[in-house]
Amino acid sequence: MLLATIEPTRSASLGSVDLSDARDRDLLARLRGGDEDAFRGLFDRYAPTAKALALRVVRQAHLAEEIVQEAFMAVWKNPDGYDGDRGSVRSWLMGTVHNRAVDLVRREEAHRRRAEDAIPEAYEEQADHADEVVEAIGLPEERRIVRAALAELPEEQRRVLEMMYFDGRSQTQIAEATGLPLGTVKSRALLGMRRMRGALEGIER
Repeated sequence: MLLATIEPTRSASLGSVDLSDARDRDLLARLRGGDEDAFRGLFDRYAPTAKALALRVVRQAHLAEEIVQEAFMAVWKNPDGYDGDRGSVRSWLMGTVHNRAVDLVRREEAHRRRAEDAIPEAYEEQADHADEVVEAIGLPEERRIVRAALAELPEEQRRVLEMMYFDGRSQTQIAEATGLPLGTVKSRALLGMRRMRGALEGIER
């Protein structure tokens, strides 16, 4: 009796999965023809799940959103990348998102290691004196230029430099406030300063 109850339930579940995948494949087939409605349909179906997956890997909502957008844009540009013999459309989409999230984490780690390796001893000794940086950009016009330059930085670098410049915090204090390793704070500050070098040189002149 129990087996008779389980089998119909299992068959219904499998049928639902098959129907869902059939709908996804239909959307993808229309997408190959440039159907924007099909793209929106696929995005609406899977974007929330894709963002949750990316967020588990990168731990930052704005990065997760960027990954999802980039992944779906890649699908829009190359829908032929899907191979029906290798699994469902859903698994392909989630795999694409997961791979991009992992790649981003690896790139961030590689950038951090390179930045830490590039930090000279003099920088290690002096970089924790944020009050000197704040004093160097004390005038309103200088602050305006710096804020404009900061706006062009990636969020994680911008946040560290804003806490240095405008809150007057040392890098040790920033590490304590954010929970980041001190080495990560130092590397983000260095990378950010390199990107802002042109603007800061203009101030010095």
